[in-house]
Amino acid sequence: MDLKNHAATPIYTGLQNYTQAKIIHFDVPGHKKNPVSPLAEAFGEQIVLFDANSTKDLDVLSNPTGIIKEAEALMADAYGADYAFLLVNGSTFGVITMIMSACGPKDKIIMPRNVHKSAINGVILSGALPVFIDPEIDPEYGITNGITYSAVKEAIRANPGVKGIFLNNPTYYGTVSDLKAIVRLAHRHGIPVLVDEAHGSHFPFHPELPDAAMHVGADMSTVSIHKTGGSLTQTSAILLNEGLISKEKVRTIINLMQTTSASYFLLASLDLARKHLVFNGRQIWGNLLALSAKAKAEINKIPGLSVITRDDYVNGKEIYDYDESKLVIRVNELGLTGFEVYDLFKEKYNIQFELAETYVVLAVTGPGDTAEDLTQLVEACEKLSRDYYGKKPPFHLPLPGYFARPQAVVAPRDAFYGVKKQVPLPEACGEISGESIMIYPPGIPLVIPGERITEEIIDHYNFYRKQNCIIMNDDGNIDFIKVLGE
Repeated sequence: MDLKNHAATPIYTGLQNYTQAKIIHFDVPGHKKNPVSPLAEAFGEQIVLFDANSTKDLDVLSNPTGIIKEAEALMADAYGADYAFLLVNGSTFGVITMIMSACGPKDKIIMPRNVHKSAINGVILSGALPVFIDPEIDPEYGITNGITYSAVKEAIRANPGVKGIFLNNPTYYGTVSDLKAIVRLAHRHGIPVLVDEAHGSHFPFHPELPDAAMHVGADMSTVSIHKTGGSLTQTSAILLNEGLISKEKVRTIINLMQTTSASYFLLASLDLARKHLVFNGRQIWGNLLALSAKAKAEINKIPGLSVITRDDYVNGKEIYDYDESKLVIRVNELGLTGFEVYDLFKEKYNIQFELAETYVVLAVTGPGDTAEDLTQLVEACEKLSRDYYGKKPPFHLPLPGYFARPQAVVAPRDAFYGVKKQVPLPEACGEISGESIMIYPPGIPLVIPGERITEEIIDHYNFYRKQNCIIMNDDGNIDFIKVLGE
């Protein structure tokens, strides 16, 4: 990596120059960069000045030949990839693009069952057939982790001709599979490896973080630079090591779905975040890892609470590595669910967690966090323990079957486009789902189109409802579910 090149910010600098030219605009957008427009008055003049239309000066995201092309080359270099494609539709779009770049109708793709809903959407849109692998389960923390090398090996053996392997690096909770070994295995069989790296955009920028997908030879990955890299929400990048998948194929798939009116404000934020990570990432994450380690040590001393640490968690087989920048805090020994603690922290301590699960809450650290933020988190954990520890018995949910993979009966795309009817939730047992039901965040489906609905799924669904979770389905009516049939 040539650091001197990374001092450049082609998109941001191009926008500055374009704005300073004081052009009279008879193009879109309609606010015309007017400093007294309602948008400028609400958000500031700089917002409207940087909200520009694609021009020869500013390049075109769907066919970059100028400043966007330069910015994409710098992004690829920062991540050790052959190519990068900037996205303003989020990593959901990136994941869909990866799957559609590797798979067509009826092609098999291996993936863990705890994928984000975007992977299921990619399967539906491509017409691919998912071959699900069960993730490793942690019953103590009540979470799903990564998948093992042996599970991937068996899936390849049982599914000759498979067209892709899709992995999470890391999972939402920070666990990492042996990606390097899996990539080598897949490539021996000529299978491309696609990686959802939405929560790993920081991995290349500090040696104590887990391996990044591009560094171990994966074919494609999608990085949510807005999540842990510091760019604006909705900005991501697809990274490509060309070989099994061509850059032309990826660009073609992107141009099927990505907007032709990309926000230059969002694109410029990717430019600035990349420069910041390249020059300051090692210091940023070195500081954050030290702060996180200190906070974890203090939280692990608090009665009724525990938090995952790499030294205790990594075993080299089921869990190959762990992202220490995440704080997965187990709270059920206080007699509370993670969902209840999630709400309590916001209401009582003004702290917003990333997500909750039955036994845990998740705190995600990033470039904007400070030592004071981590101190306040620890102090809030101490207050929570004083208020609740020993007041009622620990909360435990019967876990056998809780993470059981639903039976796939119909291909997801066929079920999605099939004839459907709505039935009340209690009457859905035994039916085949016509929609995805997701608890958000993290957006991992409870059931997807084509899977059989069981009593256990309905029980879990009702549990999440009682916990006031955000439940996402087709039309927002959580008392009914769409199933196949007239």
